[in-house]
Amino acid sequence: MSTAIRYLALGDSYTIGTGASDEAHNFPSIVSGLLSKATGTGVELTNPAVNGFTTLDLIAKELAVIDRIKPDLVTVLIGVNDLVQNRSVDEYKASLVTIYDRVRGLALEDGRVAAIAIPNWSVVPAALQFGEPQFIRAVTNAFNAAAKREALERGFTWVDITWVSTYRLGSPGWIAGDQLHPGDAQYAAWAEVIWDNVRDSWARTAKRLSA
Repeated sequence: MSTAIRYLALGDSYTIGTGASDEAHNFPSIVSGLLSKATGTGVELTNPAVNGFTTLDLIAKELAVIDRIKPDLVTVLIGVNDLVQNRSVDEYKASLVTIYDRVRGLALEDGRVAAIAIPNWSVVPAALQFGEPQFIRAVTNAFNAAAKREALERGFTWVDITWVSTYRLGSPGWIAGDQLHPGDAQYAAWAEVIWDNVRDSWARTAKRLSA
């Protein structure tokens, strides 16, 4: 490919990489590196995500970036702060539909929009300040079920990271020092799963261009 691939990462603290040792260890940066290596092309990452953002914040302050950069790849991971602010599943879904429909308007190829599940954060020590683990897990699952339905209806790639967020729980670097956000190791694991779900689309593109 002769021009850089434009990657837009929409989201909140999980996308900006709160808890990571530096920006290079958030999942969009890692995915960008994997994408560049696979295609032999530079990747221009735009990451407007902000710690604490809800779907409403994303609509107000991130969606406009779409028109400016016209991305080739979009990831969307949003919703945990809607949950923390006690928004209902229906309220979350309504906002998410606005986001997903705006992204769908790009008419990107299959595999170029990845809707990512909210991780299972009920297991981290600091989650207790927000409620009982069973409650957090149940609401997170309900949010994810709604997001998955809307994503698949629009032809997006659904990426489930709920299992990834717990499978190395307790290992070094898995949870950040704040005892709430992921650490470097967990963000890297997310990136691998996300890349596994979108890589085929880029492999097809690289094959076409090299033929």
